[in-house]
Amino acid sequence: MVRRSDAASNAIPHVAALRPRHSDDGGMISIKVPPLGESIVEATISRWLKKEGDVVAQNESLVELETDKITVEVPAFKAGVLTKQQKKEGDVVSVGEEIGQIDESASVGASAPAASPAPAKTPQAAPAAAPSPAPSPAPARAPAAAARSVTAALPRTSPAVRRIAADQGVDPAQVAGSGPGGRVTKGDMLAATSSASSAPVSNTPAAPTVPAPRAPAPRTPAPASQNGRETRERMTTRRRRIAEHLLESQHATAHLTTFNEVDMSAVSAVRDRLRERIEKEHGVKLTYMPFFAKAASLALKAYPAVNAQIEGDTVVYKHYVNLGIAVAADNGLVVPVIKDADQMSMIEFSRALSAVAKRARDGALAMDDLTGGSFTITNGGVFGSLVSTPILNYPQVAILGLHKIQDRPVAIAGKVEIRPMMYLALSYDHRLVDGQQAVLFLVRVKELIEDPAAMLVE
Repeated sequence: MVRRSDAASNAIPHVAALRPRHSDDGGMISIKVPPLGESIVEATISRWLKKEGDVVAQNESLVELETDKITVEVPAFKAGVLTKQQKKEGDVVSVGEEIGQIDESASVGASAPAASPAPAKTPQAAPAAAPSPAPSPAPARAPAAAARSVTAALPRTSPAVRRIAADQGVDPAQVAGSGPGGRVTKGDMLAATSSASSAPVSNTPAAPTVPAPRAPAPRTPAPASQNGRETRERMTTRRRRIAEHLLESQHATAHLTTFNEVDMSAVSAVRDRLRERIEKEHGVKLTYMPFFAKAASLALKAYPAVNAQIEGDTVVYKHYVNLGIAVAADNGLVVPVIKDADQMSMIEFSRALSAVAKRARDGALAMDDLTGGSFTITNGGVFGSLVSTPILNYPQVAILGLHKIQDRPVAIAGKVEIRPMMYLALSYDHRLVDGQQAVLFLVRVKELIEDPAAMLVE
């Protein structure tokens, strides 16, 4: 079970979490797997960002590690030469395990020849034949060097942000940060580079959309095939842990699902009427999720067992709603948590949801984004699912499943009318939640969605 504490929630893989370890071989520095957050003890090497023999600068990212929750970049704490990669891409490694080495003493010898020939050859070439093409390479390197010097002066940026700044020549100081305390995240940098790349080519609209930066797709080893009839891939750490988590949920809980259907006419009318104005005034898109988040929060207060948790022979009732929202990212399903969702207005919730969903798609989620949830909502309707039985996000005891809105004939006051209908599903742990509580919870959500004005007076 996951317990949140101030120390645990801040146990994000961070530059300060790993210190260089010198081996007995002079200037050799061990590269070790840093702490990865609470309850995470292993990761998969997604890709090496540097090759053996490459010169690396201090704080430059060396390797990407993929866990079941987030992707971590391990930086170099000293400048030097990457002399050894002890683990390959796709290998599973443990916290504290050595995965490579840097020769710190080689950095002087490696960087000096690279810097000294340029000024030495320039004065000799000038009196000879005054070659015009010679100066052209120098300006080409200037932006990258300038970007590196700028980003080196920003200690509050992550290695991923500094790498994007160096590669794209974007100054993080000029980017609006969406992270805690206004910190610039990887997603902010990707958005900034995307907008910057589209600005100079306004006369060719198709070009900017193709190279727009995205979060790197998960790297997997080259698959082995048999005459093209089969393909084998090694499961990623995230996919393997998702599988383990789902099996644990099925085996550790008395899993049951109850269903209902809701008429979406009233909510759709409110949303259609206010959507454009809210987007213009507040800069957020009004989706259906804030309505269900509000309805679920009110229903959870009426039926607190649905928001509780079992710890051994103790029931923990939570007087807050930390709402997990299942998000389908490129590298697998994640469930970021919006803390104290019951205290938020719909606009505040929409803004928080938009920010955390963007971090999920950009692979920039922090550990605190993924821990501490008390109840989860999953929406299979965005993919066309008509009905399903969601699996509990253990150790939570309930999860609400939303589905596709579909026009169906229903009986209204003795007449058959076509209404936009949605099936709702509540999966729950029958060890703690009785069938009566589950059904009444779902009915309460249905009542609030069909009469959204009632949510204003609760």
